[in-house]
Amino acid sequence: MPKASVKRQIAREKQKLIDFVLDIEKYPEFIPFCIDSKVHERNDKKDEIAIIADLTIGKKPFVDTYKSDVRFKKKDDLIHVTNLGGPLKHLENNWKFVQKENFTEVHFDVDFEIKNKFLDMIMAKSFEFGLSKIADAFQKKAESL
Repeated sequence: MPKASVKRQIAREKQKLIDFVLDIEKYPEFIPFCIDSKVHERNDKKDEIAIIADLTIGKKPFVDTYKSDVRFKKKDDLIHVTNLGGPLKHLENNWKFVQKENFTEVHFDVDFEIKNKFLDMIMAKSFEFGLSKIADAFQKKAESL
């Protein structure tokens, strides 16, 4: 089960970065291997934003869609994501945003397992590289906001 953490310092205000991460429908514009995204529902409550969304990821012929439950805990500046369906046996990731003087520190942790053991083994070997490319794409796009 691949696990990894990434920390980045981005010269943008915290709320702008949170809104950016929650704008799931724009992911295909800049995330490598993200082909499509769809938000099924979004509920903005006093202390939490709850989103149910699909992401279609891969590179032909290996393309699949997974459904996620995305929860933004407003008082903690934390986005927690778990899988609801698709090729993942397990997914848990967290985004934590910490405002500093002239930048925001973004912490991203991910832990997942693919149902297909063969694909899970392949992903485990290239996971660090892929995560770094995705983090780079998020940072580059965020800095252009």
